[in-house]
Amino acid sequence: MAPDLVSSVLVYDVGGGHVSAAVCLDRSYRLGPVVRGSHPAEQTSDAFIRLLHSLGVEASAGLSAPGGAELAIPGPFDFAAGIRHIKHKLPYLYGVNLKEKLAERFGWQPSQVRFLLDSAAFLLGEIGAGEARGVPRAVGITLGTGIGSAFAIDGRVVTEGQGVPPGGEIWNLSYEGGIVEDFLSTRAIQRSYKLRTGALPNVAKIAADVANDLDAAAVFAEFGHHLGVALRMKLSEFAPDVVVIGGGISRSAHLFLPAAMKELAELKMQLRVSRLLDHAALAGAGVAWFDEAKSRAA
Repeated sequence: MAPDLVSSVLVYDVGGGHVSAAVCLDRSYRLGPVVRGSHPAEQTSDAFIRLLHSLGVEASAGLSAPGGAELAIPGPFDFAAGIRHIKHKLPYLYGVNLKEKLAERFGWQPSQVRFLLDSAAFLLGEIGAGEARGVPRAVGITLGTGIGSAFAIDGRVVTEGQGVPPGGEIWNLSYEGGIVEDFLSTRAIQRSYKLRTGALPNVAKIAADVANDLDAAAVFAEFGHHLGVALRMKLSEFAPDVVVIGGGISRSAHLFLPAAMKELAELKMQLRVSRLLDHAALAGAGVAWFDEAKSRAA
């Protein structure tokens, strides 16, 4: 059966330290059991391909054979060719043709392995099965070690046009004498807490202590303020109907969203927190696969 006609696809979310995989079962973007594995201790491309293959086999167990794979992966990356172009993260993948290697491992044609940017996958997941369904203009923001972003019009991710920054990325836009990511990331929260207390716990610990720690509460209020101001400054021209917040920090959204929404009170811009969370990019990879299949069939 041609890969574009199958009813299921293997989807991956490749993070900085782990990989998640599942089968996206159909155009409702339902996911089968999600499996997860850490990057291999043996830092070679072959070990990484073995990890992807083993997770794929595990995720597919007992399900109809998927017709290919769609991988959500961080940039910079040649998504058409399947080749990574940076050395400072996952250096053992630099210059490696993941498309060909993974296809060979599964016994597929290279055309059955596709890639998309992880932040775009997050937003597509929210469009297909989450908080941005039916929304004309949407933005996805992921908050974690950095800040990811994606823009969409009528369900399609766009990387240029009125109000869309280059590549749809806001992390490196100027803000408060630095860039947006300096103020909206895990290190920003930790830096702010250290300036107040001299301590450097992880973000989860700071969030857990908010009820009994005025400094922790102030840190998240400050984070929310910067989030609201940055979104107002960088998204106003695009004028999204909805901004969906995801990423690890979004689990503490109740601590910073009130301050962010205060800065956006005069705009017709809803802030919504992802309910798909870690599964959003997996669902979004399925959306990308089936959308491409539909466009090819048209």
